[in-house]
Amino acid sequence: MTFYQLLSVLILLAAIFSYLNYKLIRWPQTIGIMVISLLTSLLIVFLGPHFESLEAIGNGVAGIDFNTILMKIMLGFLLFAGGFHIDADCLKEQGLPVVVLATVGTITSTFIVGGLAYYTLQLFGLPIPFIHCLLFGAIISPTDPIAVLGILKDAGIPQSLELKIAGESLFNDGVAIVIFLTVLELAESPGQPLSFGGISLLFLKEAGGGILYGLILGWLGYRVLKTLDNYKVEILITIAIVMAGYSFADFLHVSGPLAMVVAGIITGNEAKKHAMSDQTRDYLSKFWELVDEILNAVLFLLIGLEMLIVKIDHAILFIGGIMIIVVLLARWLSVLTPVTLLRKFVLFERHAIGVLTWGGLRGGISVALALSLPAAFHRDEFVSITYIIVLFSILVQGLTIGRIAKDIYG
Repeated sequence: MTFYQLLSVLILLAAIFSYLNYKLIRWPQTIGIMVISLLTSLLIVFLGPHFESLEAIGNGVAGIDFNTILMKIMLGFLLFAGGFHIDADCLKEQGLPVVVLATVGTITSTFIVGGLAYYTLQLFGLPIPFIHCLLFGAIISPTDPIAVLGILKDAGIPQSLELKIAGESLFNDGVAIVIFLTVLELAESPGQPLSFGGISLLFLKEAGGGILYGLILGWLGYRVLKTLDNYKVEILITIAIVMAGYSFADFLHVSGPLAMVVAGIITGNEAKKHAMSDQTRDYLSKFWELVDEILNAVLFLLIGLEMLIVKIDHAILFIGGIMIIVVLLARWLSVLTPVTLLRKFVLFERHAIGVLTWGGLRGGISVALALSLPAAFHRDEFVSITYIIVLFSILVQGLTIGRIAKDIYG
């Protein structure tokens, strides 16, 4: 199957499942698409051995490089679009909690999950090295609010808390990827000592370089957009910022995801306010909103279809259930500590810790990172456990957070 044929099938399925969700289920679009694709995957798994055409579909899905599609193609667009729609003035007001939650919170969660996973897997006769468990901690720590933000808006959640969730997730995606790549580099160099200084240096190079690179990209884009007034050309320039900018980040060995968030925030605020006409502003906003919606539909479709290739036995299912509790505990602790320390300086909403904990959904980033693990790093086990956690997160947390928020703030 060629790339064009694969893309055609994915868009077709996303359109069909979106229609079915809108007409029949009426859940949030991303969750509805994922549930329908998940049920479709289960149907193919059970009926595939009896129908050659269905078995061929399963083989086709197995050939999809989920990691490349998300991490190399879709992620830059998704993070730029997310940053584009963030209000920078409001973000400045919530800047301290967002930065602390995205950095300290993500690092804390990584080590808590990694440590508890190490001992849990030992109990089940899986002596997996600690550094590999630490990789799993980095894989499962980034939160993905794509599915939950629409629910929270309808639930009447305070805008300040909504911004904390959105801002944290945009930045902690990038931070978690940097942590993952840093630990992976250390794990692939077993002779290199695992020191705090070494990890910090690698982290600062990737994260700090990505933020600086994003500032330069955003500023250059702003200066170019200010010189013309043609919405078609200006939309093309923003696409170029994402595609060329994200690709060049790999060459510079800096964080492309963090660069896209920063470039998106600058373009969506400074450029929209001072470098665009009303017509361009309207077209550009609608264009990036549409890109965001389409890519999210395809992303959650892919998560559902991954059931066709993820191997889950009874032991892994039980371990996955335990790790759901571990991940929720780590999320609670990684939110509780910063919020408690910041209460002297920042106003937090009622039950903010609970909403931030339960609203911290895991999504496609975690699945993609797990699939990118080398086979020698116990990829099969971690992919299966990650998939179980992601399904629980989206289906259980995603479908209940709205009702919880309405009870608290409604």
